[in-house]
Amino acid sequence: MIVASNLTKRYSGGYEALRDISFEISAGQMVFISGHSGAGKTTLVKLISTVERPTSGSLVVNGQNLTALGRNALPYVRRNLGMIFQDQKLLFDRNALDNVMLPLEIAGLPRKDAIRRAQAALDKVGLLAREKALPVTLSGGEQQRLAIARAVVNRPTILIADEPTGNLDAASASDILDIFTDFHRVGVTVVVATHDQSWIDRHPEHVIRLSRGSQQ
Repeated sequence: MIVASNLTKRYSGGYEALRDISFEISAGQMVFISGHSGAGKTTLVKLISTVERPTSGSLVVNGQNLTALGRNALPYVRRNLGMIFQDQKLLFDRNALDNVMLPLEIAGLPRKDAIRRAQAALDKVGLLAREKALPVTLSGGEQQRLAIARAVVNRPTILIADEPTGNLDAASASDILDIFTDFHRVGVTVVVATHDQSWIDRHPEHVIRLSRGSQQ
């Protein structure tokens, strides 16, 4: 599903955010990327989600070597990826339903079908009753669940999250982990970059540990 071999990311000026990272994530696994601030977690998430390209090494996602693909092919790869960012990137001038519908509208899905799919995604994260609410009226945990609904509405095979509970209280963070676990149980591959040790303690068998850009 996801195979990295000697993956390195070097930025202008010579700074190496990642060096010689190798791992394999099987389809349907739930994997955590851990490490201190600046360890390279966000950089690795950006490479897996095709937001950035590696400097060297290879990265294969769903059988496609991302390092060998042209930029025009990347949008097709992203269709199978659901991405949850640290800052959520919600549209605060649109209600919850419209936020979740956005990827479907971009894909050209008929509005009736888009509404049905978006409502189903909201229901999965417990927000169907708030479909008309603007994001500003939602709590931090609800906003994060809204971002998850938008990420999964296209039914991706891989769900990727970057520090999804950084600004949440312990109860809300636990709820978010439960949602990810539910998706994992139905076969979605889940990759989460987190500093939350309680999450890792619940699933210690699949952890990619980073320190200063290197794999531990």
